[in-house]
Parts: sequence; structure tokens; C-alpha cells
Amino acid sequence: MRPGIALARAEPPLVLSIDIGSSAVRALVFDRLGRRVERLAVHFPYRFRATADGGVEVEAELIVRLATAAIDGVLHRAGRRRGDIGAVALSTFWHSLLGLAKDGTPVTPVLSWADTRSLAAADRLRRALDERAIHCRTGCRLHPTYLPAKLLWLSEAQLDRFRRAARWMSVGEYLHWRLFGRAGVSVSMPSATGLLDLRRCVWDRDILAALQLGPEHLSAIDDAPVNGLTRAFARRWPPLRTVPWFPALGDGACANVGSGCASPARVALTAGTSGAMRVAWSGEPTEIPPELWCYRVDRSRLVMGGALSNAGDLYAWLRGALRLDPLSRVERALARGRPDDHGLTVLPFWSGERSPGWLAAARGVIAGLGLSTTPLQLVRAGLEAVAYRFLAIDASLRRVFPTAREVVASGGGLLASPGWMQVMADVLGRPVRASGEPEAASRGAALLTLEALGLLRLAQVPTRLGRCYRPRPAAHAGYREAARRQTALYNLLAPWWAEVE
Repeated sequence: MRPGIALARAEPPLVLSIDIGSSAVRALVFDRLGRRVERLAVHFPYRFRATADGGVEVEAELIVRLATAAIDGVLHRAGRRRGDIGAVALSTFWHSLLGLAKDGTPVTPVLSWADTRSLAAADRLRRALDERAIHCRTGCRLHPTYLPAKLLWLSEAQLDRFRRAARWMSVGEYLHWRLFGRAGVSVSMPSATGLLDLRRCVWDRDILAALQLGPEHLSAIDDAPVNGLTRAFARRWPPLRTVPWFPALGDGACANVGSGCASPARVALTAGTSGAMRVAWSGEPTEIPPELWCYRVDRSRLVMGGALSNAGDLYAWLRGALRLDPLSRVERALARGRPDDHGLTVLPFWSGERSPGWLAAARGVIAGLGLSTTPLQLVRAGLEAVAYRFLAIDASLRRVFPTAREVVASGGGLLASPGWMQVMADVLGRPVRASGEPEAASRGAALLTLEALGLLRLAQVPTRLGRCYRPRPAAHAGYREAARRQTALYNLLAPWWAEVE
């Protein structure tokens, strides 16, 4: 992690920023100017449990234990400056679902966006409802990523749990529930559920009625911060007892803000465990292309983009399965290799597809293998394949935001690989600049909190940028041909995957 500002130089009030990602829980501290404070960072990795039938879940109490332990660690490291913490920000992964009984006890684990057990339920919803109208209202497709399909699946496959659930919420809401005895939900989190009217910022009664649910089964939407920790947590964290705690924001929206992509001038490209390209803007919702989604950053800002279910996790899987260590060996091969010099075509759908085709039943394909194919060629082909999917998303975003010229990349999987960054620039055909903010989502949550407190304006906050990777014309031309080959293979298999759904 790049150095931040020394604690002695940090300007109060400080913001404690908690980020619940899909592979780790982090707690960091930022000062009044949005600068990350050195050494005040705690990181706890964890893993979702994958089941043979497509389930991807984790116990809610594990997330609470990790988040509270991370807060313990930061407060301990802050020493005397812990009293300068003036607010707590929270970002979490979008599209999570958890059911609670009347007494607040979880009756389900936390279901991840990657859980595909609701594949058939999503198909039934598409047959019964007007998906185009729902996409226009909610910004979300009828896809297993989103909550309508998950809730329908639970009502059929796990009826006892479904009936016992008095309320449904996200993992961030549950953390607030445990800390304060009441759930807090900003407009940002519901906007990515498929249950929110994106323009009116209220729960969509039509889709809830189709699921035989009502607004009373969900949290009241309120962006205001809360305070008044329960007695146990107030004793545990005296400095945080009365400070404002803001409800969770979507990590993708926060990553845009934290990497300096809060306006249509820049496109944010994130390749961590999964991947996404997003453009944020202030104002009203615009027409949403069918390939893309649209969510809210907050009441005044929106974010549109596309998401990949596999990105950095595919890179890690390839390296692990092919036993390619160390990373420097892969990087040297990426630097020496020529674009598409392996004759392979890869469809990188190890966890199904989201944007742009929304085929949840899609699975990974490697075509063109021969006896001369090497493990390093397989890795290169996989990374190129992910870049081609970003290219398809980029084409749709360009039609809506033609003035977005600069791409800013973040995410540990991508930033750790200069070779992959160059591939991305060559495939997209435009410069890709590395974000200089190593924890963009955490920083974005802190900046939005500071703005809500009236302590800064986002437009005036400088953002560090790193190396710029410029596209090479010859490489771009070669990759465009390879991308067309990938599209042809996708179009060949898409009808079969659609039948499976």
C-alpha cells in the first residue's frame, strides 16, 4: 500500500472508514482533507462458502466479528488521536441478501451477488413480468445477481426460512442492526437490489407485489447518520459512542468517488475479485441501455456501468490451477508476449455472466487448445479475454457518455499487474491510468461522509493518479480481431445457455 499521511499531520476530524468487500473486511482512517492516515489500517481476509448447487454465502456473524475486530485494531493504533475520530463511514459490496426473524436473529446466511441458485427463478420472472419496464424503473435486470430472483428462489426452495424471515436486508444494514439495535439503509444500497424505484427513491411496490412482499419487510430508506451505540459497544468503543455513523454505501459507487471518477469526464475501471466499468454523474437518471445497469451513489448522483463476475479471481484461479509462481514470471511473459499469439479463444465466465449479455448460465470456455499450448499462454489468453468483456461494456458506455475520455483503473488484481494494465489499454484503444489511491472504496465512503458533514466539496478534492498506460496501435488492431473471434464464439453458445436458463 502506498504511504499516506503521518498521523501527527492528519487534520481533524478524522473519519473511520469500514469497507466490507467480497474477500476482506478493512478499516482505515482518513483526515478532513480525504487523505489516508498511515498505519491506521486493519485488514481481515475471509472467504465465501461455495456450494455444489451454485450457492455463494457467508455467515452474517462472521462479518460482524471481522468488522468489530477491525474497529478494535484501528482504535488501538490511533492511541491518543482516537478522540479525533468525528464520524464513521461504511461501504459494502452490493446485492447481498440476509433474512432476519422478528427477534433479529438471522434465518439465512448472507447470499452473495455471485449466488446463482436463483437462475431458474430469474427466468420465471422474465416470463411473467415486463423486464424492460422493470429495468427502466429499477436500473436492474431480472438476473440472479439481484434480489427479486433470490427472494423468489428462497420462497420456493427454502420455504421455512422464507416464512420465518420478518425482514430482508443487506450485510451493511445487519451491521447497523447489531451495533445500534436498528437497521440503517441509504438510498445507495437499495438502488442495486432491483427492488427500488430509481427515480422516486422508494421501494417499487409492483415488483414487491409480484414477490408477495411489502415495504414493511424491508428497511426504511434514510440517509441520515445515527449514533447511540448499544450499551455493549458503547463500553467497547467510548470514542465512537456519540459520533455519527453513516449507513452503508455501495462499494462500486464509493470506488468511483475515491478514485476521482465522480463526473462523466472519467470512466472508473475496477478489477478486483470481480470487475466493473462505471461512469458517475450528478442529476437525473437517463435512458439505460439493456447491456448496462444504473444505481445511485446518493440522492443527487447516479452511476451507470457494467459488471463482470470474473476478473482478478480468474487471474488467481489460472495461476493457482496452472501452478504459476512467482508472479514476476507471469509478468515477464506478459511483457514478452505478442497480442493474441496463442490461438486461444476464452469466454471468462467461471461464475456466469452479468454485463453485457446477462446470461447467468454461461460458463468458462477455452477453445483452440493444442499440444503446444503453454500454461503462460493460457494465463495471457484469460487476461485478454477479461479485457475483451470490458471492451464490450466500454462500447455501450461510450454511446451514453461520449465525452468520457480517461479511464482510471483500480482494484488489487489489476494494479498488481503492469502487464495486464498494458493489455487493458491496448484492448480498449485508449489510455488507462492507474489510480494512485490504493483503497478507492474506503476513501470514497470517507469523502462522501465528509461532504455530508459539510467539511469539503468533492469537486475540490485532488486525487492521486499513477502511471498512464498508452495503447499501441498495432496491438489494438490485433486485439480487435481477437475480440471479434470471442464474440463469434459467444454468439454460437449463447442460445444454448439461454435454453439452460
